[in-house]
Amino acid sequence: MGGAQRNPSSEQLREVVGFAEFIIGPRAARTRWLYPPYAPRVMAMHNFTPLSGFVGGALIGLAAALLMLLTGRIAGVTGIVGGALLGGSADRGWRLAFVAGLIAAPLIAALFGAPLPRPQMNSSLVVIAIAGLLVGFGTRMGNGCTSGHGVCGFARLSARSIAATCIFMLTAIATVAMVRHGLGG
Repeated sequence: MGGAQRNPSSEQLREVVGFAEFIIGPRAARTRWLYPPYAPRVMAMHNFTPLSGFVGGALIGLAAALLMLLTGRIAGVTGIVGGALLGGSADRGWRLAFVAGLIAAPLIAALFGAPLPRPQMNSSLVVIAIAGLLVGFGTRMGNGCTSGHGVCGFARLSARSIAATCIFMLTAIATVAMVRHGLGG
């Protein structure tokens, strides 16, 4: 987040601590790693667009349902990319088309005036590369990625996918709590 940092109000701090107490309990929430002596930054949501989020989510669900109905395949991006990169796959054509569509969609939208997002990476390339490798390792270890488990597996009421999605979410919450509040963020 660029620009000058502002100190949160005492009411905002009470909200942060109250949320932490609700999630992990009052005693743990008051430890140094979650409630440090300095004032934590308050993150503000920018570009809140519920309509485009709803439409985008509906399109993702429609695409996943159509892929399942027409090919019998799950729209897990990791499995699709893995099958496209590995040689000898009999269904390599649709996999390459799927990956090309993932790359082309924002570029085509930009032709019609949609802004292309500019990712802000506040870490070094080494940290980003290590994070990417860890995500890839976790994806293989969990037999799928968030799109496969969270969108498709959850919709099929797969117990494995529901468990994996819950673990993804809990890990994300813990990571954000540690990085934003525990490591001086």
